[in-house]
Parts: sequence; C-alpha cells; structure tokens
Amino acid sequence: MFRAILPEGQIACERYEHTDNGVELYDDEDEFIAFVPYANLQAMASEDLYTEDERSIM
Repeated sequence: MFRAILPEGQIACERYEHTDNGVELYDDEDEFIAFVPYANLQAMASEDLYTEDERSIM
C-alpha cells in the first residue's frame, strides 16, 4: 500500500503510475481511484513508513 501525500490530506492506494502530468492511483482491484497532478503531490509514501518507530522519517 502507498499513500499520496497532498496539502489537503492523503489518499491510500495499492499501486500508482507516473504520467507526464501527475500520478494515477489504483486500488487493490486495479480500479482507478484518482489522478493527482505533480503540482499538488507532496510525496508518495509506502504504508511501511507508518509502522516504523524511526521518527526522522515522518
């Protein structure tokens, strides 16, 4: 699982694909969830980051 980090919040997804203008987010059934323009995307983060105890990654 991944999370698209946006200024307004986060969108969870199973996978994502880079396009010329942003990222396309898909769920675990390979259904399209959302398109996020690079201008609005702060980061793509693995869900594993949220289970780590290392504070410097947050």
